[in-house]
Amino acid sequence: MGTGSKKKTVSWCTMEVSEGTHVFKILRYSLNKGIGVGKFIRSGTFAVDGHSWAIRLYPDGFTDDSKDYVSVYLELMSENAMAMAFYTLSLVDNITGAPGCNWSRSSPRLFNSSDSSRFGPRSPRFILRSELEMEQSGYILNDRLTVECEITVTKGPQVSRTMGCSEISVPPSELSDHFGKLFEEEEAVGRDVDFRVGGETFAAHKLVLAARSPVFKAELYGEMIERGTMCIDIKDMQPSVFRVLLHFIYTDALPDMGDLEGDDYVEMVRHLLVAADRYAMDRLKLMCQSILGKYVHVKNVATTLALADQHNCDRLKDVCIEFISSLDEIDAMVRTKGYANLKRSCPSALADLFEKTSKFRAS
Repeated sequence: MGTGSKKKTVSWCTMEVSEGTHVFKILRYSLNKGIGVGKFIRSGTFAVDGHSWAIRLYPDGFTDDSKDYVSVYLELMSENAMAMAFYTLSLVDNITGAPGCNWSRSSPRLFNSSDSSRFGPRSPRFILRSELEMEQSGYILNDRLTVECEITVTKGPQVSRTMGCSEISVPPSELSDHFGKLFEEEEAVGRDVDFRVGGETFAAHKLVLAARSPVFKAELYGEMIERGTMCIDIKDMQPSVFRVLLHFIYTDALPDMGDLEGDDYVEMVRHLLVAADRYAMDRLKLMCQSILGKYVHVKNVATTLALADQHNCDRLKDVCIEFISSLDEIDAMVRTKGYANLKRSCPSALADLFEKTSKFRAS
C-alpha cells in the first residue's frame, strides 16, 4: 500500500478599513455664540478612504429643542457617495490634552450624501452649553474650543485565496545575534584594533567597523594602514557612550539601558546622537532623533533644538518647533538655561524658530 501526503489548506477573511483623525480648533469661541439656532461653523474637509468629511458645530444648537446645547456632527461631504463608518466625536480638555465628553458609534453607520443620513450622530444634544463653558470642565481655554473626530471607514469583508500549508518555514535571520555574540564574548577572537576612550580600552574588528561606518573605514583602511597603528585614542566621548555605539555597530540595535531613567536616559541618547553624527551612522542618528522627540518638554526643548541644529537633524528640529508653537505661554521655556545657550550658540535656529512659530500660530 503506497504512502500519501495529507495536505491542509487555509483561507481567511478580514475586514479592510481606513482610519483617520481630524482636530478642529475653534479660536475666539465666544464670538461664535449667538449666531442663531440652526447656524453652524464647519471645519476644513479631511479625507478618509477617498471620501471627504467635515465636522459641523452649532454653537446655539441645531433645533429649538436643543437651543441650550452645543450640537456637533460628522458630515460626509463627497457628492453621490455612501460609506459605512464607525466614529467618535470628542471635546478635548485643553489643559490635559485628553478627549472627553465623547459620542461614540459602536456599530457601523451608513452615511449617504444624498439625504439626511450624511450626518451623525442623530441627536443634536451633544453637550449643555452651561456645562461646556464651566471653567472646571477644561474644554474652553483662552477662548479656544477643540473638537476631535476619529473615524474608521469599513470596506466590507475581504476573503483571501486558498493557500496550502505545506510550505517549509524559515526562521528569522540570526545575523545580528551572531555578531552580538562576537562583540560580547570575552575572548578577543579576531579583534585587531583597540580604542582608548576616557581611560577604558575596547577591542574590536576593523572589518566590522569599516562595513558599518564610512568614517571608520577611512580611518582604519586609510591613515592607519599607512602608519601601521593598531590603537586609536577617542577624544570627547564617554566610555559608556562608545560602548553603546559599538553594540549598535555589531547588532544594529540599542542595548537595554534600563538602569538609566528620565534625564539620565535622555542625556545618554543626546551623546549617542553626537557619536552617530560623528561616525556617519545615519540609522542610529534617526533612532536617537525619534527617542528625543518623544521626551521633549518645556524644560529641555531649547536644549534639544540647539542639538538638532548643530548636527543637522531637520526632523527633530521640526518636532521642537511644533512643540514650542503649541505652548500657550513660552515664558517657562525662555527662562531655561537651554534657551540662553540657544540664543548664544545657534542664532540661525532661533530665527528659524520664530519664523516657523509665527506661521504655525497664523494658521
